[in-house]
Amino acid sequence: MSDLKRFLANNTLALVGTIVLTVLLLAVLVGPFFLPSPLAINMADKLQPPSLSHWLGTDNFGRDMLSRVLNGGRYTLAIGVFVVAAAFVVGVFFGLVAGFAGGIVDTVIMRIVDAILSFPTLVLAIALAAAFGPSLQNAMIAVAITLAPQFARVARAQSLGVSSRLYVEAAYALGLPRGRILNHYILVNSIGPLLVQASLAFGSAILQTSALGFLGLGAQPPMPEWGADVSANLSFVRSSPWTALGPGFAILITVLSFNLIGDSLADWFNPRRRSAA
Repeated sequence: MSDLKRFLANNTLALVGTIVLTVLLLAVLVGPFFLPSPLAINMADKLQPPSLSHWLGTDNFGRDMLSRVLNGGRYTLAIGVFVVAAAFVVGVFFGLVAGFAGGIVDTVIMRIVDAILSFPTLVLAIALAAAFGPSLQNAMIAVAITLAPQFARVARAQSLGVSSRLYVEAAYALGLPRGRILNHYILVNSIGPLLVQASLAFGSAILQTSALGFLGLGAQPPMPEWGADVSANLSFVRSSPWTALGPGFAILITVLSFNLIGDSLADWFNPRRRSAA
């Protein structure tokens, strides 16, 4: 806890990002209980501007935009957690194994990783989501597949570096099982850069999933989801800009907050930058 306090005290941007994410998380968890259903249609109130009754206005079906943004935030943040967790587990496993085993195992795994990384992540996610079929679950799987190789790259680099340390050689000399060395020595001492990658991947996961929703390959109507809501209200952006600005701004501040935290973590785990600070 003291390290966390010291980290936030010495990194203003991380503190700002943490505060914004905390407020957003509280609003997403508590706010929907005090708002109408995001699916409730009221054509008499369609395209109403922001007011005391509807803080972010209403869409072309008379649905409360604040309710849709907050309820959509539940799905979006849950998507980020699932996608990053899946990509973390798969990517780190194969990356550590590749760096630890070396030889043909390393060659085969990393050539597959290089093949996936040769495609732009968003283009590959669109292709996979289109192949799997348009749905939120398939979009999450597609984004997880595109993010896993990034974790594999970082994990392999860390595994190669840590494997040459004296305490790992001492563990070998003591006859410890290879699985224990991999888990208790290499993974534990590689966790810093992997946490940085995870924090940056959160923003990327949310952005890519929202992009798939915007293109109709992710969440399907009438489910509230930020990317899908921006797409559904894009035709009204000139006359009723609040319908698209609400979910669009939610994407912006969420991704920005995760990136601020990720950049600060990268500086914190970098000994040279940390000592300079």
